[in-house]
Amino acid sequence: MKALVYHGPGRKAWEDVPEATVQEPTDVVVRVDTTTICGTDLHILHGDVAAVTDGRILGHEAVGTVTAAGDAVKGFATGDRVLVPAITKCGRCEYCQRGMPSHCQTVGGIGWIFGHLIDGTQAELVRVPYADTSLYAVPGNVTNEQAIFLADSLPTGYEVGVLAGEVRPGDTVAVVGAGAVGLAAILTTGLWGASRVIAIDANKFRLEKALEFGATDVFEAGQGTAGDVLALTDGLGVDVAIEAVGFPETLLTAASLVRPGGTIANIGVHGVPVELPMQDMWIKNVRLTMGLVDTVSIPTLLKMVASGRIPAEKMGTHSFTFDQMDEAYGVFGNAAANSALKVIITQA
Repeated sequence: MKALVYHGPGRKAWEDVPEATVQEPTDVVVRVDTTTICGTDLHILHGDVAAVTDGRILGHEAVGTVTAAGDAVKGFATGDRVLVPAITKCGRCEYCQRGMPSHCQTVGGIGWIFGHLIDGTQAELVRVPYADTSLYAVPGNVTNEQAIFLADSLPTGYEVGVLAGEVRPGDTVAVVGAGAVGLAAILTTGLWGASRVIAIDANKFRLEKALEFGATDVFEAGQGTAGDVLALTDGLGVDVAIEAVGFPETLLTAASLVRPGGTIANIGVHGVPVELPMQDMWIKNVRLTMGLVDTVSIPTLLKMVASGRIPAEKMGTHSFTFDQMDEAYGVFGNAAANSALKVIITQA
């Protein structure tokens, strides 16, 4: 089979590899019909994730068809169309029992294993461990192009942004960073009744998309951003500030926007230390949350997509086939210049 293989920082190749097979009774093999690229894949290619070693197949999101199942698998069978999420869960360890499969202890002590600790989904076939507790059946009225964004981006924006930030009816929310995950947060704030959603980004295309995704107001990032938001909120600030970039300056921007008693929900993956003005924040009773997605919201989000309440397909701006994998990475890796949000990659 063909797969995208990591060969060290800055090096990858779409090449022939041994076919994925069932290795444990709880495994299935899925033919990958649709996959996508995540910002984490770019971090890996930059050499930022030491656990990913030469020879690892990349990718951690897929929609596909079961082609083989282990003897212990009861919930899925050959021919089933399934969503393969970014997080794998055994369902039995302490963290899975606590509803935190992001830290599943069974395979490497973390739920994110595809394209990280085991071979991933940017391949014609992928082995999925713990299929019964990890996979999701895709409803017939949900397309692959909708379902693929439920593997990571939508649950991340919703769980780590909206739910962790405890958005409530009537709240004013600011989302700093209107990339794919920030837009996912914007798209799902309405589920909890936010009255005003303010998108902040340096890219005009993303701000235009933010309005399409449900933002009520947009501001181009700059020195006057905090003043603009404060003016819009009668000088109070926002109830929830969601950071969806992962830079020190964007987290500081989020911190500058939140009102006393508010919450900063950090989604962004930070690669360097951030110094926060704790001397100003502590007296404001500000709460700061952060974390890795658990993907436990997928059943809820699937229902919302199936009903038409969440137009997940809006996240896909560019489409490619597997033999265009390098081109897909080129477009996504320079998303701002290419007016790209998420790419959709399918078997020809």
